[in-house]
Amino acid sequence: MTKFTTIGRRIAATAVAAAGLFLAAPSAKAGETIPVLLCPFGCGPMAGDTILMNQLIKQDSPVVLLPQETPGYMYNIREMGRNSNKWKDFIFKTEDTLIQLAYSGGSDDMKEFLPEEINIPWKLLYGEAFWGQGKFLATFDCSIKTMADVKGKRIALGLRGQSDWGVFSRLLLEHVYGVTPDNSDIRHITPGQLTQQLIDGVADVAVTPIGTEPSLSKFIIPGPVRQLEATGNEICYVGVTPEDIDTLNAKFGTTFLYVELPADTLPSQSTPLGIGMNRGFAAVHSEFDDEKAYNVVMAIAGIGEDMKDLHGLWSIWSPELMTCGLSEENVHPGALRAYKELGWWDLAADCTAMTYPE
Repeated sequence: MTKFTTIGRRIAATAVAAAGLFLAAPSAKAGETIPVLLCPFGCGPMAGDTILMNQLIKQDSPVVLLPQETPGYMYNIREMGRNSNKWKDFIFKTEDTLIQLAYSGGSDDMKEFLPEEINIPWKLLYGEAFWGQGKFLATFDCSIKTMADVKGKRIALGLRGQSDWGVFSRLLLEHVYGVTPDNSDIRHITPGQLTQQLIDGVADVAVTPIGTEPSLSKFIIPGPVRQLEATGNEICYVGVTPEDIDTLNAKFGTTFLYVELPADTLPSQSTPLGIGMNRGFAAVHSEFDDEKAYNVVMAIAGIGEDMKDLHGLWSIWSPELMTCGLSEENVHPGALRAYKELGWWDLAADCTAMTYPE
């Protein structure tokens, strides 16, 4: 069984406190500060990037990434799309499939989540993780065996501003299985609330998270899964098939990946489980400064190995993860220069590149 890691609360609390001190009084030796739009407080990337910030300060890095709490990745891409004053100076966390879906913003299928079209070919700096939440569900009712079985049930999903937790799950349920708010009790609530609803028995199924990396050999099992495990009850999982993911991709022009999790990857998972995955990235506008992009990639490349011991999200870090999904077309030129100087650019050829909608 693969050994998994999760962040300790004490480390996160210490990092957040240190972050507050830094934001109030930046170090005289600190490098150029770059805001990073992230996700709600308590999410993995928010805690991980707070620790990253403090480590960059300690190492006198030429750039220091400042994590900014946001409502989620849906908010990030909308905020960046409508505020050109952020294009030269801000990084935002996003996903390949979200960049692709944003081109359909304002359509009947997407306007609930993205009211306007955002057809900007964002440039990528580095890959952060593969995410599975929203493309499978967890339940304590093991009579629910397929996604079709959740129709008419009480379904706890993430917020509409959260891509994986709330939006991708809705698209999958509705456009592949016909499960909609009209025929089922779908609630959009925070990850903590939806996990507690499943534990309390007031929801039948819920989104739960998992992360991995290109080799699919290292997995992150985040806190919500451990909360379900701590109940002592058997957890059953509702997965997908390759055909389901193909249907979703054909509908929206996305590149969700089908992955079969080996047995025992998740708690109580006694058999292989099919789930969908998408890739998370740090992204910028093409107007983002070349030197900043170069320095960011060099800083992450230099600190990634050390960060593995400090936060669960970073336990899957590797040069392969940073470059997976990048191509000459989608990478920022400053980042590309860094990868070539590091001797890592050839690694990008081992992954399918993120593509923009036609």
